[in-house]
Amino acid sequence: MKKIAIYGAGGFGKEVACLINRINAHGGDWQLIGFFDDTKPAGSDVSRYGKVLGGMETLAAIDQPLAVAIAINDNKTVRRIRESIVNQHITFPNLIDPSLFLVDSQTVTMGEGNIIQNDCMISCDVTIGNFNLINDHVVVGHDNHIGDFNGLMPAAHLSGGITIGDNNLLGVASVVLQGMIIGNGVTLGANSVLMTQPKDNSTYLGVPAKRFDF
Repeated sequence: MKKIAIYGAGGFGKEVACLINRINAHGGDWQLIGFFDDTKPAGSDVSRYGKVLGGMETLAAIDQPLAVAIAINDNKTVRRIRESIVNQHITFPNLIDPSLFLVDSQTVTMGEGNIIQNDCMISCDVTIGNFNLINDHVVVGHDNHIGDFNGLMPAAHLSGGITIGDNNLLGVASVVLQGMIIGNGVTLGANSVLMTQPKDNSTYLGVPAKRFDF
């Protein structure tokens, strides 16, 4: 079996442990050895899924191959953690729930470190970069191009022909209409519908979604 650990011992870390169990139940061969977390002491129990092995310093000292899933529900934090991991023994697999429906697997490409939860659909001619979270019941339409470190929260829906850059967050049940281009650092609120091109590093709320200045 291939050894894997989860970086992040919170609620999302437990969900990723459940995802690994589902993958194994459908022929996967992962052995979850535990969790890394900088905010909890080594030896702490993470529900029934394992123990905290240590933090970044412990991970840096690993001297054998180990797959790591970064289970943090904040894209900026995921980027910071990924950039801090320089140990050449560490790899970052894509963890994909067996329930994923691919319309055409031959035209979908994906980088590394992505987490795709249950009951998602990805259409044809889709590219997905690195370290994206695609949460439960997300729909990704045809000809979509998704960059790195994005979070698509449960039931987010992307129509066709959409381009998404890096470090964006699409909230629960949000909708992005056909042909939109989302740059970097955009937050789309829950249940919002994006109908016009957003500005970088901005938050959009409502139907239709409008820029919101805090």
